[in-house]
Amino acid sequence: MGSGVSNIEITVGEAQAGLRLDRALADLMPDFSRERLKALIQEGHVTLSGRALSPSAKVEVGQNYAITLPAPIAAEAAPQDIPLAIVHEDEHLIVVDKPAGLVVHPAAGNPDGTLVNALLHHCHGGLSGIGGVARPGIVHRIDKDTSGLLVVAKSDRAHEGLAQQFKAHSVHRLYSAVVQGLPVPSSGTVDTWIGRSDADRKKMAVHREGRGKHAVTHYRMKERLREAALVECRLETGRTHQVRVHMAHIGHPLIGDPIYGRAKKSFKTILETLGFKRQALHARTLGFIHPVTGESLMFESAIPADMQELLSALHV
Repeated sequence: MGSGVSNIEITVGEAQAGLRLDRALADLMPDFSRERLKALIQEGHVTLSGRALSPSAKVEVGQNYAITLPAPIAAEAAPQDIPLAIVHEDEHLIVVDKPAGLVVHPAAGNPDGTLVNALLHHCHGGLSGIGGVARPGIVHRIDKDTSGLLVVAKSDRAHEGLAQQFKAHSVHRLYSAVVQGLPVPSSGTVDTWIGRSDADRKKMAVHREGRGKHAVTHYRMKERLREAALVECRLETGRTHQVRVHMAHIGHPLIGDPIYGRAKKSFKTILETLGFKRQALHARTLGFIHPVTGESLMFESAIPADMQELLSALHV
């Protein structure tokens, strides 16, 4: 493995039988917090016979779990003066319009230059500590090369309230995506289970029921394009790469997606001409109940210039 990465094995004893995986590991690995272990499980770093599991999976006596500990990153993210597009801000939370190319929080490979670094500078360090030293204030994420709206907690009270809404799937999230082909039917629901790919641990994949996490995406074609379509996706759940995996699953991968979609030659020419080097996905609408004031909030973000250029190039 790479420098700083370590591997350990843990065997379940009688005292842990029947416990959730994250709880069992917390018992067996007292030097790690349960939240840290839960994050490792969710990121696919804990496997049983090569298979990743959910933090809620029940363990059995004698099971042998392999745990990969990623190389440590800086103990604390540093404030950095990075421009931010702020849509809303109050003493409890901040809503930003993230540009494509900006990573949300520090991690291996991206130790700084992230949204968290920018927010720490803007808020003078005033973010919720619940997310930990590397992810202060982070309640949800969008991919590095996805643009759009993100809410970040400045207070622990806001963090807890927002986290409850995301868990209850009550946050209103609409994405605009440009996909290959014309979906038939033009609207529908993709209801699957999503988990780490067996072939590539960096990818997500659709699995049989009960494996991974339940994921639901409602889609609707908004505009017919040349061998493509502008699609609106409403997320009922918020799983890693959910829109990208689901649209690829029904045969309409996102244009520009380097992981889940292989572009036709005609699309490659357009993408090269425009210099478009990301998946065509934008988090356009974000709505939630303010966790402190109880006010209903709804925010909109216009489709960014690079996606608008792509749409223009694909117009029939």
